[in-house]
Amino acid sequence: MSDTLTPDVIGRRVEVNGEHATVRFAGVVPPVAGPWLGVEWDNPERGKHDGSHEGTVYFKCRHPTGGSFVRPNKVNFGTDFLTAIKNRYVLEDGPEEDRKEQIVTLGNKPVETVGFDSLMKQQSQLSKLQEVSLRNCAVSCAGEKGGVAEACPNIRRVDLSKNLLSSWDEVIHIADQLRHLEVLNLSENKLKFPSGSALTGTFSALKVLVLNQTGITWAEVLRCAAWCPGLEELYLESNNIVISERPTDVLQTVKLLDLSSNQLIDENQLYLIAHLPRLEQLILSDIGISSIHFPDAGIGCKTSMFPSLQYLVVNDNQISQWSFFNELDKLPSLRALSCLRNPLTKEDKEANMTRQLIIASIGQLKTLNKCEILPKERRTAELDYRKAFGNEWKQAGGHQDPDKNRLSEEFLRAHPRYQFLCLKYGAPEDWELKTQQPFMLKNQLLTLKIKYPDQLDQKVLEKQLPGSMTIQKVKGWLSRLLKVPVSDLLLSYESPKEPGIEIKLENDLQSLRFYSVENEDCLLVRCSSLHFMIRFKY
Repeated sequence: MSDTLTPDVIGRRVEVNGEHATVRFAGVVPPVAGPWLGVEWDNPERGKHDGSHEGTVYFKCRHPTGGSFVRPNKVNFGTDFLTAIKNRYVLEDGPEEDRKEQIVTLGNKPVETVGFDSLMKQQSQLSKLQEVSLRNCAVSCAGEKGGVAEACPNIRRVDLSKNLLSSWDEVIHIADQLRHLEVLNLSENKLKFPSGSALTGTFSALKVLVLNQTGITWAEVLRCAAWCPGLEELYLESNNIVISERPTDVLQTVKLLDLSSNQLIDENQLYLIAHLPRLEQLILSDIGISSIHFPDAGIGCKTSMFPSLQYLVVNDNQISQWSFFNELDKLPSLRALSCLRNPLTKEDKEANMTRQLIIASIGQLKTLNKCEILPKERRTAELDYRKAFGNEWKQAGGHQDPDKNRLSEEFLRAHPRYQFLCLKYGAPEDWELKTQQPFMLKNQLLTLKIKYPDQLDQKVLEKQLPGSMTIQKVKGWLSRLLKVPVSDLLLSYESPKEPGIEIKLENDLQSLRFYSVENEDCLLVRCSSLHFMIRFKY
């Protein structure tokens, strides 16, 4: 830019040596002669002051070191949308092709042209574009009116993140020419809202809108949503949003809402979006949430809130109480949950135990932390949960006869699914409750009998194995003992408490405890080879 300043530079987004900023002042800064621009940097560490110089306040910054004065000729005010597309997507022809002459007829008059093939080729390239990525290309405006619609009318997906757009007016001028636009990413642009009020049809085809790190407020989100009648996915990460009002006539078609890293959102604010009818995926990572309650639903009942929610993400939060997961069981449509890196779910030596407790607490869950919950895993988790809290259940008034159950309200609040598990698997028997539970057997040895059903002449071996030992390691030990390949071994077990029921140990990565193997159970060893000799010393 030249040293000549125009009055409309205030509020413009600019780039200086690769850093983005907003112009807050334009004029003279005595005693140094010549024009200056006062800018507030996106990165406050880039600046030197707060907009003051020698006691005079020229502009204000949110950060004490967020401001600087720069010469206008050092500032890049950006380029228009169409020019940026041409710079990135048009393939330049060589000089020989540019000099080719061609005779074309305009009306009834022949005209000699130079470079006509090259021009037609460029126009063809642009007209075929459906997906455009202009991230960090210094786009600041739409450009000549109608130019975008004429040159590239078929664009459906646009990434305009981290550019120099300073107003929704310019975004609207671009989108108004892209009638097929379905996906728009405006992340890391600082956008002022247009002076006009109602807009209709501008984003009529838009399905996905990404507004991460734009500084948008919730009121502005609702205003923007009114322009997008068919919006399905909305991303609002890192905007310091406070959900201040309930959406009524907007966001009714949204299926995915990402509110990650908005640390000001709390549980009460979530109630304001709890009745969006089509919301299927809600991403609440890193918002600082520690609890959630659905006061309209009692113990064992389903809530009317979030009626369509199937997938919930609450990674990187402050969840430290099991009551959080008990409440999630009230969501009628929840099928998938991601809850990584919370105080209660950190990856440590108890990770497998934590996973089983969550599975047992949320009955309809099909996927946890992106891992499918197989029927066998659910059965094991629920049986272990039933046994682990059996003594507590009995002390709280539980009884094998349902008619004699007098469970305390405190127990029901802490274990709302326990009664259902008793109906599903039967109430725990006294002999079960005398056995130490799998969750407490981490470092305890299990005394197991080892039999070979296909080799009846072989003596039964008794061996102590850690409950945490994986099936793979058990096979490795047996492979060395029996002198057969690991791949030939087939393992299962049966319990004296359930004679005749044989449970296969199919997952090599799971532990004996995972399959609820207990003391005095019998490990059954088969070999897929037709003939093998067992060689070991008793």
